[in-house]
Amino acid sequence: MPFSPGVAQWFKIISVPSKTKILFTLGSSPHCVCDLMTHTKLSQTLISHHLSDLAAAGLVRSDKNGAFMDYSLTEKGRDLMDAVREIIQSDRAGDVAMSKKP
Repeated sequence: MPFSPGVAQWFKIISVPSKTKILFTLGSSPHCVCDLMTHTKLSQTLISHHLSDLAAAGLVRSDKNGAFMDYSLTEKGRDLMDAVREIIQSDRAGDVAMSKKP
């Protein structure tokens, strides 16, 4: 498989724990910034900055909902988070297998 600069950008994004926390939170349902603050315990300014980066990467979109903006994962964002979950599950399965070795 040829290298894609987009893949490197995804690794850069998920290497920031607070961005990953936002992505996981948005994976369950759309949220406004105030909801994300409650769920992630991050500041409004940090969340807004990260949402801007995530939107620029095509992972998050915003939709106006009355006076608020709701943020949700794009299809690309869902694909990335599915891949991250698969890696986590694989890693956990490997940890279990390693712990069972004599």
